[in-house]
Amino acid sequence: MIGSKFGFAGINQPYKSDSSISAINRQIGNLSNKLIPARVVDIILDETHPDFESFGEWNSIGIIKYELILSPEGERFGQNIAKPLLANSKTLPLKNEIVFLISLPDTNSLNNLTDNEIFYYLNVVSLWNHPHHNAFPNPLNNSTIPESQKKDYRSIEIGNVRRVTDNSTEINLNATNNSGGKFIERIDIHPILPFTGDNIFEGRFGNSIRLGSTIKSNSLYQNNWSTTGQEGDPITIIRNGQPLNSPDEGWLPTVENINNDLSSIYLTTTQRIPINVSSKNYSGISADQIPAYPISYKENQIILNSGRILFNSTTDSILLSSQKVISISANEDIGISTRKNITLTGDLIKLGGINAGESLLLGDSFIRQFTVLLETMNLLCDALVAEPALKGGTPAAASQLKTITNLIKNKNYLSRFSKTL
Repeated sequence: MIGSKFGFAGINQPYKSDSSISAINRQIGNLSNKLIPARVVDIILDETHPDFESFGEWNSIGIIKYELILSPEGERFGQNIAKPLLANSKTLPLKNEIVFLISLPDTNSLNNLTDNEIFYYLNVVSLWNHPHHNAFPNPLNNSTIPESQKKDYRSIEIGNVRRVTDNSTEINLNATNNSGGKFIERIDIHPILPFTGDNIFEGRFGNSIRLGSTIKSNSLYQNNWSTTGQEGDPITIIRNGQPLNSPDEGWLPTVENINNDLSSIYLTTTQRIPINVSSKNYSGISADQIPAYPISYKENQIILNSGRILFNSTTDSILLSSQKVISISANEDIGISTRKNITLTGDLIKLGGINAGESLLLGDSFIRQFTVLLETMNLLCDALVAEPALKGGTPAAASQLKTITNLIKNKNYLSRFSKTL
């Protein structure tokens, strides 16, 4: 154990003697094939970085510059750059975060059969055990720590946790030229509280994936999906965006809540999810077919919840298939449109309500027969007008009736778009 202080104060303590510095230098020499802690001083994230071309253009993305932790004054080591170790899974560090370096052969080693090696870096060390950032400026270089935050970092020497409460965002977390964009520190990002056996993947901005289960705990922070089923029943929760009214105490944990998180996908087995749906209008379904409300349903289901949901297919179809009913309801309008045909089929198609009982008229067949009727009536009217034996108002009435039948006959009563069998 190095020194007697906590945290990075314990690392800094040996620098007070030349013998300690020599001992550390010897240790660094023995760590060539082991993990070496280093502080990120820069990272290449796009073509705006001044070293983008010199380090391989787009092959340079993710390369960091670093300074060693276990060396006096943050001394550089070798060529002072390291590449991401994993090609398919990357957690790109921020400036002033701590990573571990590992020395491995580079591409020239295979071509030239030399012993050339370069450093690769592993994911960020969880100094503050927080997903938002784990930066720690060089404690030997006070100029890198803003005056407004020196008090936060002095408390670390006595083992305290850094808890920013003054909305300060002055820590330098960004690469040269803001390569990759500018990271703004926020004090209201809350880590997800784990439960026994969970695998949790957290982003820096209130987004997460939990591979969890039905489980009960004694914590003040209870989950709301473990009221049914057996402990150990799996659940997967994908969450993007914590509640807008999240408190500023970002060191306090949080637990997913489908009604408050901005966007969520829940994949369940036996859990009841207490979601507040926007519309509970099931009037288009018979009473014996109304599906179980999500809060009372305890079988496997997938729930998507967000301010807006868009389904879009670019080359083929969107298919909806259900063993039972499909319910579509809205608090405002429902619009269905297409450039071609809309077809509804079923044993019985009801319009206007579940109790609709009046039959639709077969328009084409009716108009054909009705036209014959009107033509016959016209012939009758002509005969009545021409009949000399009829007196009074009969001829006039017959003439008026013929005018009306012609108006009806010449008007199109058939829909251009709606057809029925």
